Amino acid sequence: MREYKMRRGEHLDDRIPEMERTVEEFFGEITATTEHNGSDLHVVEEPENPVFERIVAGRVSYGSKKDTLAVDFEERPAEEVIAGGNADAAADAVDAKNEFLLEATGRDAKSRRESMKRTVEDDADTPDNV
Repeated sequence: MREYKMRRGEHLDDRIPEMERTVEEFFGEITATTEHNGSDLHVVEEPENPVFERIVAGRVSYGSKKDTLAVDFEERPAEEVIAGGNADAAADAVDAKNEFLLEATGRDAKSRRESMKRTVEDDADTPDNV
């Protein structure tokens, strides 16, 4: 499960006021919920795109901190996707993930990677790790 922060000064509620509807628009019908860090996340057991096996997405609240977006994209093995004749769906799957994350976080793929790198570097510099 990956968690994404919003850009400085932005909040997830402002970017995606209706998380359930947005998840369904991008990925398909929500069939269940699951708990992650005390928050209920939406589960799409049968995503519309055949590349995805299962998708979990939603808002995680941490009290005094800003909410984050938690997402887990479970994908089928490439061999299975190709054997099923769905190789063309791979590009659509990448687009759907990137568009959803851009809408939610306001950051494109490059900005999200750079932010993740900074987080890892900051974690490496903490007193426990020095």
